[in-house]
Amino acid sequence: MSVDKKQLWNQAIKWPLYSVAIIPIFICGAYNFYAFKDIKFLNFFWFTIASILLLLWENLTNDLYDSDTGVDQFKFHSIVNLIKNKKLIFLIAYLSLFLGLLIIYIISLSLSINILILILLSCTLGYLYQGPPFRLGYLGLGEPLCWLAFGPFAFAAGLIALNPIGIYANKIPWRESLLLGTGPALSITLVLFCSHFHQINEDKKYGKRSPLVLMGTKKSASLVPLIVLFIYSFQTFTIFVEFIPKLCFLYLISLPYALKLINILNSYHYNPKALKDCKFIALKFQTMNGFGLIIGLLFNSFL
Repeated sequence: MSVDKKQLWNQAIKWPLYSVAIIPIFICGAYNFYAFKDIKFLNFFWFTIASILLLLWENLTNDLYDSDTGVDQFKFHSIVNLIKNKKLIFLIAYLSLFLGLLIIYIISLSLSINILILILLSCTLGYLYQGPPFRLGYLGLGEPLCWLAFGPFAFAAGLIALNPIGIYANKIPWRESLLLGTGPALSITLVLFCSHFHQINEDKKYGKRSPLVLMGTKKSASLVPLIVLFIYSFQTFTIFVEFIPKLCFLYLISLPYALKLINILNSYHYNPKALKDCKFIALKFQTMNGFGLIIGLLFNSFL
């Protein structure tokens, strides 16, 4: 395989992007360990596998549905453009969905059917984002759908599945999922938001009314510092009300990536080519922000 081809495949597989599937589960596990001194380790392992499979389904089907509208025509690292076999991609995508939901179903049988319901709701939002005939992402609604799916729904399901004493078996922990998941889910949503900057011309051409198309790049870039500030402020609030320990201020290890992202967007918002990697900077911010929370929760438990 040539170097260029290998690079395209690396871009298509999007290995770093799977952080958005893994980090929420690790945060839920770390919180359960902090609050209850234990977690269901077997469920933790299988829930992580299921989350990766479900994100694989989402990524593959997004490429499939985008290829139908033509927006990815010149996206050479699109999995559709690399494999050139939509039926095979469709089969792999929905096999991943089936296996992921099967694992979630098995976990639900031993604890609570609410786990399956919450994950099904998350998957439904994922389909509404790009799937026909809805394609709500083309109407600028992708970001709120992303926050709901990766926030209250995913975190509530994770908290129930990993709880060692079954305290959430008969209820959905909305309060805990909102306090724990609002910041991390918004950082995941920021990754999606930043992914539009380098493709705004294609989005306009093919009728994808992303937030950047609706607001323009300058106004969109000016929103990023406010989003980062809200994430940090909300996480500080959860520490202040003693929902999570003070050591969770380690989320600030993500600050260098936040500053880098803000600087590059403010400096080059008008130049799509210069912003090709900004979603990966946002991804590093999301990963390190979540990692700081996880370490803070675990360190406090051991100390």
